[in-house]
Amino acid sequence: MRTIAGCLCALTLSLASAAWADAGPVTAASVMSCMRANIPKTLTVKDVQLDASDGSGSTRTMQGKLYATREDDKLRAVIRIAAPSDLAGASYLLRERDDGDEMYVYIPALSKVRRVSGAAVDGSLWGTDLSFADVKQLGNAFSGSDPKIGKDEVLDGRPVHVLSVMPSAGDSARFTRVLAWVDAKSCVALRVDFYEGQAVRKRLSIDARDLRQDGSYWYASQLQMTDLKQGSKTLLKVLDIHADKSLPGRLFNPGTFYIGG
Repeated sequence: MRTIAGCLCALTLSLASAAWADAGPVTAASVMSCMRANIPKTLTVKDVQLDASDGSGSTRTMQGKLYATREDDKLRAVIRIAAPSDLAGASYLLRERDDGDEMYVYIPALSKVRRVSGAAVDGSLWGTDLSFADVKQLGNAFSGSDPKIGKDEVLDGRPVHVLSVMPSAGDSARFTRVLAWVDAKSCVALRVDFYEGQAVRKRLSIDARDLRQDGSYWYASQLQMTDLKQGSKTLLKVLDIHADKSLPGRLFNPGTFYIGG
């Protein structure tokens, strides 16, 4: 999924505005800390819709669920597809590890789990502009090396902090740099540019009017990922989301992640 949970996990990046007031001078570390502090330990998106449009304007709609948690500060995420019928029942598990990430796919037609590795982890998911490599980057609030804070700007009438991160060398993502415009009030990234070399390959966009608050957490009810080279785009809509105290371990077990509702 060249981003989902960006879609999905980028969904929840933020604390209240008071977080900035107590943080002192704004630095790259303080911006990343604020974003990470707003990511719940466990998260369920009960209903998410993706509308994927190719360069010709043809659109395909998918619906499903997302479950995410952190174990020893490592991301675990599961996506289950409910529609369309040809994808219904397909499930995906991502397990972040120090020695290399694990990705598993359950294909109903084959009734078996397949482990995915290498470049395939960074491939397109269901023909969308999303990949699990993107999910990892977004779910970790843009982890990587050499984080830098730029000059504050105004985006769509809202003050934003500009954060630059170099993806870690061990990441499977092919991007050389990630540049994020982080809303100063909510800590939600309203725009993220993913660079290949010197050019922006993909762009994540969130309209500030689509920001929602669930308890102390902010999230985007709608966001768009655009592949600027291919001319394709994926619109992700979050229809039901909430933080959980805990989620059953079977959801993140390679042998059982595809079982149950």
